[in-house]
Amino acid sequence: MTPFLQFVLVAAIILFAAKVAGYVSTRLGQPSVLGELLIGLLLGPSLLDLIHLHIFTDVHLGEFVYEIGELGVLILMFLAGLELHIRDFVRNTRVSFFSGSLGVIVPVALGAGVGLLAQMPLDSALFLGLTLGATSVSISAQTLMELNVLRSRVGLGLLGAAVFDDILVILFLSIFLALGSGGLTPTTVLPVVLRMVLFLALSMGFGLWILPWLSRRVAVLPVSQAALSFAIVIMLVYGLAAEVVGGMAAITGTFLAGLMFARTPLKAQIENGLRALGYGFFIPIFFVNVGLAVDLHLIRVETIWVMVGVILVAIVGKILGAGLGARLSGYSWLEALQLGIGMVSRGEVGLIVATVGLDNGWLSREIFPAIVTMVLVTTLITPPLLRATFARKQEASKPTEVMTNPPEAPVETLESKS
Repeated sequence: MTPFLQFVLVAAIILFAAKVAGYVSTRLGQPSVLGELLIGLLLGPSLLDLIHLHIFTDVHLGEFVYEIGELGVLILMFLAGLELHIRDFVRNTRVSFFSGSLGVIVPVALGAGVGLLAQMPLDSALFLGLTLGATSVSISAQTLMELNVLRSRVGLGLLGAAVFDDILVILFLSIFLALGSGGLTPTTVLPVVLRMVLFLALSMGFGLWILPWLSRRVAVLPVSQAALSFAIVIMLVYGLAAEVVGGMAAITGTFLAGLMFARTPLKAQIENGLRALGYGFFIPIFFVNVGLAVDLHLIRVETIWVMVGVILVAIVGKILGAGLGARLSGYSWLEALQLGIGMVSRGEVGLIVATVGLDNGWLSREIFPAIVTMVLVTTLITPPLLRATFARKQEASKPTEVMTNPPEAPVETLESKS
C-alpha cells in the first residue's frame, strides 16, 4: 500500500475503535473520552502496536497520526472557549489565579521531594517536580462538556486556572532553560514574561475590537462555509501566535480564540460546523493517540517505587493545590474537590515538559517512563473522578432543594455569591 492508503486504513481503524469504545464507556456510566483513551492504550505499543504492524511500512505514519491528533486538541479547546462568555471568564479571575498558582507550586514542591528521596541531583529533582506542575485541561473540558457543566462555576474556574497554570509552568521552564544556557538574570527572564504579556494583549485586543467587525463582513460573503473557514484560520493563527509570540502552549491560544468568537454573530454557524468536523474525525484521533504514544514495557522494576510516588504526588498535589486555591476563593469543599480533580490530567503538556527535561539531561531515561506512566494514569482517572463528584453533587442537592434551596442558579448568580 502507498503511504496515503496506509494512513487511510489506520484512520479508519482508529475512528471505528474510538467510537465503539466511547459507546461502551457511556453504557457503563463513564464519559466517552475514557473509552477512547483506553482503546488507544490497547492499540499502542503496550499491546497491539497498531502503527508498527507489518502491513504498515511508512516510517512517518505515526508522526502523521500524531499531527492529526494535535489538530484535534486545538479544535477541542476552541470549542471549549466557544461555549463560554468572556464576562463569565473575567468574573473568575480570583479562583483562576489562586488555583492556577497553587496548582503548580504544590505539585512542584512535592515532586521535588520525591526526586530528592530518590537521590536525584537538586536540579533534576526540581525538574521532576516541574513535570508534575503542568496541566492539560483538554480532557477535563471534554468531560465537563459531556456533563453539561462547562459553564458552571467549577468549569469556568477550571479553564481560567489552566491558563494561569500554563503561564507559570512556561515561566519556570524558561528559568530552567536560562540556567542551563548562561544563568538566571533579569535579561533572560524578563523577555519571557514580556512575550506572554504581549501575546495576551494582542490576542485580547484583536478579539475584542477587530474580530467582531471582521465576522460581520464574513457572514455576508457569498462563499461556501466562509464563516467556518474563517474561524479555522483564526483558530490556527491564535495557536501559532501563542507558541511563537507568547512562548505558551498552542491550546491556550485556540482556547482564547474560541472565547473571542463567542462574542461574534458567527458563533452558531461556527459551533455546529466545527463540532461536526472535530468530533467526527480529529478529536477522537487525539484521544486515541494519547494511548498510542505510551509503551508500558519501558517501565523497569527498580523504578516502580519512584513511578508510584510520582503518580501519587501528581494526583494529590493537584487536588490539594488547586483545591486549596478554590477554597480561598469561596468555593465549597465539593466544588474545590471538583476543580482540583479537573486539574489532575497532564496529557500532552506534561509529556512536552518531560521531553525538554530529557533532552537537556535533567531527567534520565530510567525516570522518563515513570513520568509517561504518570501522564497516562492522570489522564485516565480524571474523567471518571469528575463524573463521580458531579454525580455526588446532584444527589446531595435533591433533599435540600425541597427544604430551602431554589433550583440551580445560572452562572451569574453563582458568581455573585463568591
